[in-house]
Amino acid sequence: MQAQKKGSAIKMRSSNKQGYFKRFSIYFVKNWQLYIIFLFPALLLTIVFKYLPMLGIIIAFEEYSPIRGYLGSEWIGLYNFRRLFSSTEFGRLLLNTLKLSGYNLVWGFFPPIILALLLYRVQSNKLRKKAQLVVYLPYFISTIVLAGMVRLFFSPVGPINGLFGSKVDFMAEAGWFRTLYIGSGIWQCAGWSSIIYSATLAGVSQELIDAARIDGATILQQIRNVELPALKPVIVIQFILSAGNIMSIGFEKVYAMQTDLNKITSDIIPTYVYRMGLEMGDYGYSTAVGLFNSVVNLILLVAVNYVVTKLNDGEGL
Repeated sequence: MQAQKKGSAIKMRSSNKQGYFKRFSIYFVKNWQLYIIFLFPALLLTIVFKYLPMLGIIIAFEEYSPIRGYLGSEWIGLYNFRRLFSSTEFGRLLLNTLKLSGYNLVWGFFPPIILALLLYRVQSNKLRKKAQLVVYLPYFISTIVLAGMVRLFFSPVGPINGLFGSKVDFMAEAGWFRTLYIGSGIWQCAGWSSIIYSATLAGVSQELIDAARIDGATILQQIRNVELPALKPVIVIQFILSAGNIMSIGFEKVYAMQTDLNKITSDIIPTYVYRMGLEMGDYGYSTAVGLFNSVVNLILLVAVNYVVTKLNDGEGL
């Protein structure tokens, strides 16, 4: 019985896709001038600035020299990749990147959702707007300024140590780096990231909320049965995108917060690419490291999307 239902669902989705492509083909034939006028410039810019630069990955397979260029540099095949995988630093860099990104995903994914749900419960529009302004403002602080604030507040003579009467140099402690990085990121981005969830909640039918209240549902029951189901599609998409970018942890903030004493935990693949490429001039090797990072991101994105699609009966990216 379940196999029959599954087969009928697959056939229905297939027929829906065929119908969609047929309708799109008819619409495209009728309005092809609009596509040329409005779509072609954006498509051209995307190709020029997004796809053509991808030809630069050839550097990963060469002993690249800026003087000799792409065609003149010596072709060395997979040597740079073998060098990466045999490096004594590879395991530490990969582990640091996965830990920092994974912890950031786990701890940073839910605060925007919780914040949006809390703001949605505020009855006064005036108070809600003021609260939104307060939580959105940190997002507009530049990364370098934020890193400077963290260094200042958590220095041995900073306000945090002054509050507790201690003299701990948090920026020199490798064990504190991930906590400071993730905590400051939540403070900076939670408010701005909650916008998409707040916009979704704004479209929730008030009749459903009123019906739940009449039935005697508590606030938690209203959230579980009315608001979270409305947020589910957005949460799924955001999770897929976040999990797919788990290896693309921001370079600027990590580099700005990095010190010689916390490199044990703060040294990640992007900072290693910067060090090898721009500081040491090993362009081929740094490109190979960056390409490996991008391939892992792509695999994670496809895998997470596949899993979520299976769990949600075909609702994926």
